Amino acid sequence: MDIQKTWRKTTQYLAPARLGTTPEDGYELYPGFPIGSGKVFAGYDTLARELVKHRQVIIDGYGGVFWSNFRQQLQAALEPLVKKVDWVDVHQAFKSEAEILEMITPYLGGDDPIFGTRFPGKLADFFDPQKLTSLQPQGEADLRILYGPGAALAGVDGFVVYLDVPKNEIQFRSRAGAITNLGAASPDAPKKMYKRFYFVDWPALNRHKAEILPRIDLVVDEQRPDEITWMRGDDLREGLRLMANNYFRVRPWFEPGPWGGQWIKENIPGVADEVPNYAWSFEMISPENGILFKSDDLLLEVSFDFLMFQENRAILAKCAERFGYEFPIRFDFLDTVDGGNLSIQVHPSDEYIRKHFGETFTQDETYYILEADPDATVYIGFEEGINPDEFRRELERSFKEKKEVDIPRFVKQLPSKKHDLFLIPNGTIHGSGRGNVVLEISATPYIFTFKLYDWLRLDLDGNPRPLNIERGFENLRFERSGRRVEEELVSHPEVKASGDGWRVIHLPTHPQHFFDVDRLEFEKRIDVETDNSVHVLMLVEGEYIYLETANGMRQRFNYAETFCVPAAAAHYRLVNEAGGTAKVVKAYMKPDRC
Repeated sequence: MDIQKTWRKTTQYLAPARLGTTPEDGYELYPGFPIGSGKVFAGYDTLARELVKHRQVIIDGYGGVFWSNFRQQLQAALEPLVKKVDWVDVHQAFKSEAEILEMITPYLGGDDPIFGTRFPGKLADFFDPQKLTSLQPQGEADLRILYGPGAALAGVDGFVVYLDVPKNEIQFRSRAGAITNLGAASPDAPKKMYKRFYFVDWPALNRHKAEILPRIDLVVDEQRPDEITWMRGDDLREGLRLMANNYFRVRPWFEPGPWGGQWIKENIPGVADEVPNYAWSFEMISPENGILFKSDDLLLEVSFDFLMFQENRAILAKCAERFGYEFPIRFDFLDTVDGGNLSIQVHPSDEYIRKHFGETFTQDETYYILEADPDATVYIGFEEGINPDEFRRELERSFKEKKEVDIPRFVKQLPSKKHDLFLIPNGTIHGSGRGNVVLEISATPYIFTFKLYDWLRLDLDGNPRPLNIERGFENLRFERSGRRVEEELVSHPEVKASGDGWRVIHLPTHPQHFFDVDRLEFEKRIDVETDNSVHVLMLVEGEYIYLETANGMRQRFNYAETFCVPAAAAHYRLVNEAGGTAKVVKAYMKPDRC
């Protein structure tokens, strides 16, 4: 494969290794957390000079790394420095493809195009134990390198390097057919590969990553195959500690979709414009996003998982007992401005998602309306007195005969305006109408959407979008209908506290939600206690604000940027220097739900 031409299928820009000069007065696409000067290094030559200080090196890493390219580039950088390098590829110790497929098939969901079940095993399960332990150093090389995903499992003592690659880049690489799933001989269709990544590869790789984190001597950001950046393990762990006691913002990424709109393209500077629309902004979806460290002008990205593996108790406080390494709250944008309606959909119950997919909690959601056209609407709940059997017949007839369904006959359609909050506990039929920028404030699971009706649309590849009518009807709550919708599924704001130039508006969520929402409104400043909960925040009105932490850090955040203050930060101040009234949405854990 010519990696220079065919390694990545996407219109999205590759994150830069060097930040350069960026203006403060706009949405920041690459929010680097400052860790001091001289902590991040660039290039294979600098890495080679570090590795030759050691006789035995173990280069472990995530699935989706371009291992052959990495070896070739590093070998070229090592040649002027050492006479002989002995490379040993850990892939040769994998079980056969047939053995791996037999092991993981129960978790792949059969013919289901989207869903499987979380693999409960470890990365070690993909290896032949005898072959793995036989990968011992041989010969009299000046430098011995054991490399590949799971290399540290071989039991060889040595200097440990870990190569990480962001989840969005893994998907772009898989769409190009440039990588394979763990233990697979060749690429599969991208959607099948993603399903296997989500339900099998990533759970196994993440368990290994959590175990190896304390041992890592160097971490490498491999997303730019010709321009790596790296940092020492001690600096990584210290950077994670600083984040967990002050603030962090993940690196957002963006995706077009069949219903996508134009607001993101027109209002977030620097996004790629060679797309028909943007449907999603992954503002903070912990299984997908990465975190960036900034040193001088260099950036290094690692997965958000690293932060949770090391600092989950500092971030979540007592909620770490319930959620472990999983971050519970998700923020993302759904853009339907000058776009289309979202599908009519429902999410599974807690019991259903545990039983069928192996998740530990379900996809409860809310829609916070960030922007709305004058005639924008949200579909939520049922009309009074509908017949469930008739509704199902209409949906199935539409799927078979490609005929439209009169959705407002069955599903309530409510007007939406800026700062409204709609409540979508699992089992609730819903979907954003066109003309909204929705900030989804939700529980973290994010792929468990049972589409019931999708307006007869095709996906961006021209294929019918899969529906899940049977699963949907196993979860629909038909009692959420009529007058009960406005009473139960629309948040009714109330003033929670107020003072000179500030007030806190409580936007109560549904009793099923384990998170709650406030809106902080202030002219100059407001002081906030974390009260032993993580806070996820976004400026939803105003130009910019500053966050000041109790540990002395100060950071600017602009309109529509998501950031997080961990529980361990204890208290913080938000400062409005832009004039007018700043409004910040804050999501946090309900004290009795941990």
